[in-house]
Amino acid sequence: MSVLAFLVTELQTLSSETRRKYPEIRDAAEKSLSILRAAPEQATAGLANDGPQAEELLRPVFMGCATRNPKVVTIALSSLQRLVAMKAVPMSTVPHVVATLADCISQGVDVQLRILQTLLSLLTNFTGVHGPLLGDALLLCFKLQDSRIGAVSSTAMATLRQLVMFVFDKVVEADRVALRDHPIEHDSEETTLPDGSVVDLHPSARDAYSVFEDLCLLANAERPQFLKLEALPKTFSLELIESVLTNYHALFRERRELLLLCRHHLSPMLLKSLSDKHLFPLTLRATRVVFLLLKQFLRELETESEVFLTLLTKIISGEIDGNETPRPHWMRVLAMEITRGLCSDADLVREIWDRFDAKKNGSHVFSSLITALKRLATEKPALLGVESQMFGLGIPSQSSLDLSATGYGLDVGMVAGMVASAASMVASIGSETGLSVPGSSMKLQCIDQLDKADSPAIPETYIFLLALQSLVSLSEGFASISIPLYTTIVVQRPRAAGDAVIRAPPALDITSLPSEESSTKQLVSIHGMMECAWPAMLAALSFFIATSLSNDLFVDVVTSIQSMANVAGVVGLSTPRDAFLTSLSKFAIPSGVVSSLNSWVDTPRPGGVLSVENLGLSALAGSPQQAPTLSDRNIVCLKVLVSSALFLAGSLGPSWFDVLETLQNAEYVLFTKGPARKGSTGPNNLGPGSKARTPSGSLTPSSTSPALGSRPPLMADLDLESVQAIMSRIFDASKNLEDEAFGSFISALCKLSAEMVGMQSIDRGIIVEESGEDAVSPLPPTPATPRVGYAHRRRASGIQLSRSVRGGDYGITKLGWISQLNIHRLIYRDPSLAWNTVTGHLLSIIRNSRAPGPIRLQAAEVMDEILVVVPRNVTAAGELQTQVQRRVLDVLAKQIIGETSSSSSVLIDIRRCGLETLHQILQFSGHTLVVGWETIFEMLSSVCAAVPNDGPPLSELTDGRVLSPRPRPPPLWPPSAKANLSLIRVAFQSLTLVCDSVDVLTSEHLRLCISTLGLFGRQSETNIALTAAESLLWGVSDSIQSKRKDIEREPEYSALWMFLLLELLGLCSDLRPEVRNGAMQTLFRSLQLYGATLSPDTWTKCLDLVVFPLLESMSPSTSQISPPSPTSYASSSVQSPAQSWDETKCLAFQLVASVFGDFLVSQIMRLPTFSKIWDKFVHHIRQAALRDHRSVSTAALKCLDVSLGASKNTADDLIPVATIAWESAWHGVDEIGEAVGTRISQPSAGLLHTIQPSPFTQESLEAFAAVIRTTYSLSGSTWDLDRIRRLLAILKGVLTYSRSPEYRPDIDTLTPVQAIVVHVIEDIKLDVKHSPSLVLCDLSEFATLAFVAAFDVEGSPPMSSPGTPDAQKRTPQKRVTYIALCKYSLSRLVDLFLRFKNQLDLYNDGTLEQVLSAYSIPIKLKYDCPPPSKFGSDPPLWKTATISFLKIVRELAQSLESFGLAISGDRVEGIWRQALDVFRGGLLADCSAAEHFPLEVQDAEEKFDLALIATLEIDVVPHLGDSRVPDAVIIRLATTLKNASRLRQVEDRTPIILDERPTNTKGSKVSETPNQGTDKHPNVPLGTTAPSVLLPRERFAYWTFDLLFLICAASTQDQASARQRVAALCLPSLLARCHSVLATYVVDEALRGGVPFPRVQEEELLYVLRKFQELQLWAGSLWAAFSGDPSTYCTSLPPIDSTLPPERLISDATKRSTKAHLFHFYTLLYEIATAPRSPPSAWIVPSSAVTNQPRDKKTTLKKENRNKQDRVSRDRSSGGSNTFPVGIVGAEYEKELVPAVEVDSRQLAKELLRQIGKEMGVET
Repeated sequence: MSVLAFLVTELQTLSSETRRKYPEIRDAAEKSLSILRAAPEQATAGLANDGPQAEELLRPVFMGCATRNPKVVTIALSSLQRLVAMKAVPMSTVPHVVATLADCISQGVDVQLRILQTLLSLLTNFTGVHGPLLGDALLLCFKLQDSRIGAVSSTAMATLRQLVMFVFDKVVEADRVALRDHPIEHDSEETTLPDGSVVDLHPSARDAYSVFEDLCLLANAERPQFLKLEALPKTFSLELIESVLTNYHALFRERRELLLLCRHHLSPMLLKSLSDKHLFPLTLRATRVVFLLLKQFLRELETESEVFLTLLTKIISGEIDGNETPRPHWMRVLAMEITRGLCSDADLVREIWDRFDAKKNGSHVFSSLITALKRLATEKPALLGVESQMFGLGIPSQSSLDLSATGYGLDVGMVAGMVASAASMVASIGSETGLSVPGSSMKLQCIDQLDKADSPAIPETYIFLLALQSLVSLSEGFASISIPLYTTIVVQRPRAAGDAVIRAPPALDITSLPSEESSTKQLVSIHGMMECAWPAMLAALSFFIATSLSNDLFVDVVTSIQSMANVAGVVGLSTPRDAFLTSLSKFAIPSGVVSSLNSWVDTPRPGGVLSVENLGLSALAGSPQQAPTLSDRNIVCLKVLVSSALFLAGSLGPSWFDVLETLQNAEYVLFTKGPARKGSTGPNNLGPGSKARTPSGSLTPSSTSPALGSRPPLMADLDLESVQAIMSRIFDASKNLEDEAFGSFISALCKLSAEMVGMQSIDRGIIVEESGEDAVSPLPPTPATPRVGYAHRRRASGIQLSRSVRGGDYGITKLGWISQLNIHRLIYRDPSLAWNTVTGHLLSIIRNSRAPGPIRLQAAEVMDEILVVVPRNVTAAGELQTQVQRRVLDVLAKQIIGETSSSSSVLIDIRRCGLETLHQILQFSGHTLVVGWETIFEMLSSVCAAVPNDGPPLSELTDGRVLSPRPRPPPLWPPSAKANLSLIRVAFQSLTLVCDSVDVLTSEHLRLCISTLGLFGRQSETNIALTAAESLLWGVSDSIQSKRKDIEREPEYSALWMFLLLELLGLCSDLRPEVRNGAMQTLFRSLQLYGATLSPDTWTKCLDLVVFPLLESMSPSTSQISPPSPTSYASSSVQSPAQSWDETKCLAFQLVASVFGDFLVSQIMRLPTFSKIWDKFVHHIRQAALRDHRSVSTAALKCLDVSLGASKNTADDLIPVATIAWESAWHGVDEIGEAVGTRISQPSAGLLHTIQPSPFTQESLEAFAAVIRTTYSLSGSTWDLDRIRRLLAILKGVLTYSRSPEYRPDIDTLTPVQAIVVHVIEDIKLDVKHSPSLVLCDLSEFATLAFVAAFDVEGSPPMSSPGTPDAQKRTPQKRVTYIALCKYSLSRLVDLFLRFKNQLDLYNDGTLEQVLSAYSIPIKLKYDCPPPSKFGSDPPLWKTATISFLKIVRELAQSLESFGLAISGDRVEGIWRQALDVFRGGLLADCSAAEHFPLEVQDAEEKFDLALIATLEIDVVPHLGDSRVPDAVIIRLATTLKNASRLRQVEDRTPIILDERPTNTKGSKVSETPNQGTDKHPNVPLGTTAPSVLLPRERFAYWTFDLLFLICAASTQDQASARQRVAALCLPSLLARCHSVLATYVVDEALRGGVPFPRVQEEELLYVLRKFQELQLWAGSLWAAFSGDPSTYCTSLPPIDSTLPPERLISDATKRSTKAHLFHFYTLLYEIATAPRSPPSAWIVPSSAVTNQPRDKKTTLKKENRNKQDRVSRDRSSGGSNTFPVGIVGAEYEKELVPAVEVDSRQLAKELLRQIGKEMGVET
């Protein structure tokens, strides 16, 4: 809502309120409202411009004010106020408004408050109110100010303040306008000033002058001139004056008339108020105004200010004149409060100094003030108390009160006060003393308590708090002026290009600064003030810091001391600076702490109710209850000291010594001797910052400590780590020092170190703790250095030496640190600046034999750290680099090569440190070294010494082992050797680095390096010797070879390289295997890598002078070797010397092999003496293979193999040379093979003289076989049959060697030896005549080894059965089985036979018979064969043999027919006899094991064996009738089939007479006549009812029975004559087999009665009877079978002799019938047909339903289409598959779906009898 809307609302309210009583006012109000509503903007503008309607609008307001009705007046005044706020009142109406307000002043409170609001709005909105009108308006406010109503009075006073301020605001605005525009002259008015002068003032200035003048007069109880007041309270007048001066002091300084008022009226009035009767309200306000005058008008009112300052100083100091009454205490407090305010203004303080003290005859106001403050501070020391923390923790109380020993320089009053404080503390423990802001200050400072009529209660210590704060403000003011100026002038001054930034500048030289600059003037003032005030400031601050202050105040005091020290240092006042720093030092490290720490012993004190701790009297006890240490406040002082030292680092100069000494003492107290040394981290840890410092858990033992609050930031981070970091900053800052300041710093540090080391060196009572022989050695005092001086200095500083030196020297430690930080100064500055000082000091300590050993070692370590870093930081090459490197190495050499004869442990450690330093220098800076290599090698060689032998020489080895059964213990080294060993280890690291930079060495340096490496290679430390021999010499060799590329210097470096090889050769005979092996590898690696660059002469030298001498030194001729004792080293994991020598020999041959393999063709074979070299080489190989340990033999043979393999790439021009070498190699192989073959049985007594060689191992045999293979591959194409035979003999000896100690498993795969022998055999070129026969014979023999030559390894336990636990634990193979070789040979024989089957030699020389015989054993053994695999699923051996055998048999008959008569009859008989023997073994093999197989497996097994029957049927029987095959061979086949067809295991009760006949030479049965015995049946067997045992594989027996019937039957006309012969010779066996079945049934039937027959017997009977039905014999076959010559009569029967009797004639005729077999069994058939019992019966398919042909063929199998018929595939043991033809026997036939019929034996017998009748022609 706008002001106009408010005005309308007010007028409406006025109209409503006056409706009845004051109608005229209502009408006027309505009229005004109508005007406002009609045109509000026009009405408002008319009011402001005194328009025609202005009177109408204002009339209701004035009429309402005149009614004296409070409510109406209030409404009218509200309307008037709105109008004034809108400036809608014409200026001409303002006097009327003021008069109206004056008339209403007597109304109630609301009216009076409204009047005040209206007046304020009127005067602020109408600035044109001046003069009397303004006075009238102000008068109304003054009148209302006297009201007894508080609200009115306070509002009037506030309104007055605003209006007075507004009066002066108008002056400021008028001056601003006048300054901007031209002043208006006619507005000015002449005014007479207090000094009598006249000045023109514009109305606003005149108003301000009049108002301020009246205020001063009223405050002085005088009558005002402008305000029409009788009187005004002085306090209110002073408050208004203070407000004016506070807000418009700038205006007062600009306007002279106002300053004159201050000088002539205000100042005298204030001086009078402060000097007369002391009333608190008046004095308070007067003091506030005085403070404003001093703060704002010091320059303008200089005299008055001096008077006021002097008065304040007197008040503060408490001085009074003789007739002056004592001033109250609150007045001193008020004076101190404004003094504190003055001191906090640094510019004001400096102005006071410049005005009153800097002048020659000044009044010294500043000095008097400082003195007064110091006097006030020390006025009542008992009231402030003593802070025991400042004297440390854990010390006796008397130590803290012994002020005479502190050296603080405190005055007597302070000492007395502290003593009184201590006494009062003893009298009343627990009284509140000390200073703290919460406890000593007032909630509202005294000078601000304007509402108090009397002085408030002031704490007794408040005035001391003010003094302290004043001193703190002064110090801060000094720093706030000088420090920024110092930074601007020195640090941030403009610098020329290239000038470095000054980070630690020196002190200011004020005299050199421009005097006219303001900054210089300020610094001069600070310099003067500091020089004047520092003694009093130091005394006061030192006093305060020792009193009981709160943490905040303590921090303020410490900060003030720091500021004073910094300011003094900045302005160049060294004495004040050192004084303040010394004060900080002594407060940081109290001497009582150090002395108590040395005597403190941690002994528990008995506790109790009345114990000292529980009574709180621990501070008064005679001994501390905790370890003496520094308190938090001591640590804060230390921090401040460090901070000041850092700030003043560039200007301290010699004063560094005191600072460093303090830091050393702090290090001693906190870390060396104090609790921190013990590593305490618990609640009793007394380190800085720890809150649990006392046993009771309190922070501080002082009872006067103020209440704990938040700690100031300066008191944070007081833990040991933080303190140590703060102390470290001093040394970190050294890198920012200028050279001159840095020199002073280094000198001070060296001086401190020298003093401490000198004290320890001359102190007779110190015990130096070292190890070794220097364990206890008291150091006598040095006469050159007076002991008293050192002791006195240490006592002054508080440090006392302990009885034992455990820690290092502080100065040495920090010297190393400083040197590291300022390493560039040591390098690039003149050595005299720091290098000579530092290194000279450290070397002097190192060489000082009287100094403690730990300190000497510490000095060595520090110096080494410096020496390491210096070369690393040299960036400039040239003369400087050379000088620096020479300086470093010279200093280092003095340390390492010093007293080498001494065995002191300290000296050893010092030398070790030097060697470690050398290592680091070489590691990081070795590539930059340009000088000093001779010095380096001298330092490294100085540590080498001769070492004792560590084992027996090779000549002491008699049997390949040491005589002693146990390893020799290591030698007992003397202590000096042990210590020297540590030096060797460190030096060798440096030598390693030298070898890494070997490329920079000259030839002379390289020779030194090689010699040094040789020395290290012979040292006792094996790792060092090994590395020197194996690695480092290799690097040197590589470097030499790279330099040989320079043609001009090639001879020089070639000789140097040979020197290196000879050095390596010497190391190759080292007694330690690691060393000699490493040297050997390095030697041959060098040859191998650089052999291509060597000349023939060099190669000859290398072989003659290096390689062969090396082999000769390790040849078996140097020691008589016999088989080692198995228990020599069995119980020890330590390798015997002989074993290590064997490994070395193996390595030698390996390395020789690598050299020969790489360079035989390219280099060695082209040497003129190659033949001699090769013969010597082969001789060494042969000697090693035959006489050395078998591991060496293996390596030697592999060496020969590699060398021979390398000769494969021989160039054409070297073929003759290579051929000679190959021949020499074969002779060596032959000799070794002879030894292998001889050792199969037993060693030859005459072999190799008296040497009994050890058995060959499998590895050596494998290597030997590899040599054989390589040799054959090189020259085998020219070998004849004899050499091949010899080769195979050697291979057989290798393969069957049975004396090796270990064998590889040979079941699943071939052993490595077997594999390589097989490879050699496969590599043999079989184009040489008879060579295939040799190979096949050997393979045949190999195939039988698994069955006839398997053996247990010698010395191994017998093999356990597979089910025993021992078999599961058997990891190595303990039996040689040859199974894998057997599997290979069985298959390989087939391949070779098929490849060479057309060669007649295989048949005539018996090779084929031997091949067939190889298959006989596994086929006969069948299920008794060993397992074919251990982890795989290979087929059984008998199956593999069967498959391979059948493959050969399938090709056998055709090959025999193709060669015809070229093959002798004996060979044909032998071949068939051997083949049928294999068949016999397969058919009659024991198959009882198969009964336990699953049925499907049994079925598969039977079908697999069906291949044998099928092969007999198809591939054997048709060709067996050859005339060259004897009858006995065929009869043997028939007998085999007869026996294989047996179904029951029962004693044969039917003797077969035909089989018992003797045979003639041709194999036929002897018979006198063809018909002899033909009419007689065999003897009838006896019957039995005993059960018979069934034989396994019933179906397979029927298959063989079928084959026997098929052989005897006339089933095909193919090869009829041969088949007739076979049938005639086999028929007796068939008849005998059938007679056994029929006769057994007949005789058993008579005995059994009603007992049924076994199923098998019944089925067998029915089978024979049915077969008889189907059997068609060859015509005359039976006659020929029983003749004297069946082979002759089988095809051509003699005619029937008609002269025979009829019965014989009929018999002869029946034997010629195709059904002769039925006539033969007529009697038995009759017996069966007439048997009374129920006959056996079976359901069968009639013969008409059977095609009687194979399923896939309807025609008879013939020879020409046999290969085209379908084959039945059978799986071979789940492995691969083979296909074999299936003949009639066992083939599956297709059957028609016709009903089966039941037949029995009687029926079948009758049918057969009917066939007999039909054959005889008697059937009707």
